[in-house]
Amino acid sequence: MDALTLLHERVSVPRLVGPAPTAEQQQAMFRAALRAPDHAYMRPWRFMVIEGEGLDALGEVFGQAALADTPDLSADTLARYQGLPLRAPLMIVAISRHQDHPKVPVIEQDLACGVAVGNMLLAAHAMGLGAVWRTGALAYHPVVRRGLALDENEHILAFLYVGHPAGARKAVPTLDVNEFFSRWPAES
Repeated sequence: MDALTLLHERVSVPRLVGPAPTAEQQQAMFRAALRAPDHAYMRPWRFMVIEGEGLDALGEVFGQAALADTPDLSADTLARYQGLPLRAPLMIVAISRHQDHPKVPVIEQDLACGVAVGNMLLAAHAMGLGAVWRTGALAYHPVVRRGLALDENEHILAFLYVGHPAGARKAVPTLDVNEFFSRWPAES
């Protein structure tokens, strides 16, 4: 797949099945992440790779977070929270690591981590895999932060779910670039 086709046709794939990407596919995604633009070469990121029993363990952490918010949670709702990590055979948790730097504000560090996630999405698509970037309240929940042993300067930017598409990919929407791009100063 050529680079422009890849960029023009990538879509999120929320319905994923196993098997998990191979070790070689995972390494290709990881290498793509590390090519993200990174002002001052700070490497303001780290990634947790979770599969197999790790997904079940993360489901328990998600369940604990849900119970912390709603102690009388129904068994069905608790099971739904516990099953969230099982939506794909592989999850990558992208963590932005804020560092003090005189020229690189934390927003740039978060953006660098976000581009690293985007690069992994593109790499997955290039290899015929499916992937979807999710966050939601659990990404910011203190129980999840503790469960994943995040430091004070670390913040979850993405739960990246990766697997094989379960069915056909959705159609790529056609957008009019002129609705989003304009010239400045305006041409008369």
